[in-house]
Amino acid sequence: MTTMPTDGRQRLVTWDDPQATARAARGMAGLAFLRAVRDGILPPPPVAALLGFDLTEVEEGRVVMRLPPGEHLFNPLGSVHGGMIATLLDSVMGCAVHTTLPLGRFYTTLEFKVNFLRAVTQQAGAVSGEGRVVQSGRQVAVAEASLTGADGKLYATASTTCLVFDLPKDAA
Repeated sequence: MTTMPTDGRQRLVTWDDPQATARAARGMAGLAFLRAVRDGILPPPPVAALLGFDLTEVEEGRVVMRLPPGEHLFNPLGSVHGGMIATLLDSVMGCAVHTTLPLGRFYTTLEFKVNFLRAVTQQAGAVSGEGRVVQSGRQVAVAEASLTGADGKLYATASTTCLVFDLPKDAA
């Protein structure tokens, strides 16, 4: 077997203590919490630093995150790995749900579905994932998302169902 030479590219990732951010989240309504992350008052979660996405827009029932398609996200075929796209779309949908929740209420993803419409490459430019709440009830919330490139093309769509629950008293 022949070994291919490598140019040794690297990516340094740093992040803040995720438990401190989680503690702050427990003391805030969802919309206020996500605005604090967007505005840099609270640090983003480590996954955002690892993958390289930014929270750019937050309003009740809607969230947008932006991701430059860096080669550190590529699969062996030279496009962004579907798992990275799914992670971004799951994040915008979940965060959109979170914006509708009052203090003491949280969510978790029960299921989600992604439709990949075309490969995301560097030619797409930075992609934006937009999550929108379709319905938010006492126990279940439904959201949808789209992934659009800087080129204006639609790259993926998604939908999710989230479980909504009270934060256990001992979780603080």
